[in-house]
Amino acid sequence: MPRFLLTWLLTAVALVITAYLVPGFVITSFVAALVAAVILGLVNAVVKPILVVLTLPLTVVTLGLFLFVINAITIWLAGLLTPGFDVNGFLPALVGSIVLTLVAGGLNFLVGDRF
Repeated sequence: MPRFLLTWLLTAVALVITAYLVPGFVITSFVAALVAAVILGLVNAVVKPILVVLTLPLTVVTLGLFLFVINAITIWLAGLLTPGFDVNGFLPALVGSIVLTLVAGGLNFLVGDRF
């Protein structure tokens, strides 16, 4: 259970850092980031697998690059569902998904398996 809470906290911190770095990616408070982390996890668990299966031929043709578009769609959807978390367009969602992946990966690397 503590690892789950740490992952949730790190995802919220990664969202705040991404909002600072990417224009059009807005988080109004840390509480909104915590809620957005939960919503993003739920969207990634429920909606993303459906999108991946439905767009599999396109993903294969583009050698997996279409997965960036799917990530942007899931972040945009989480922005629509979460109060205090706004994504202003597709390009901020696309850039934000790349930056969010890099920031979250870096934070997870820094924390490692210590907890």
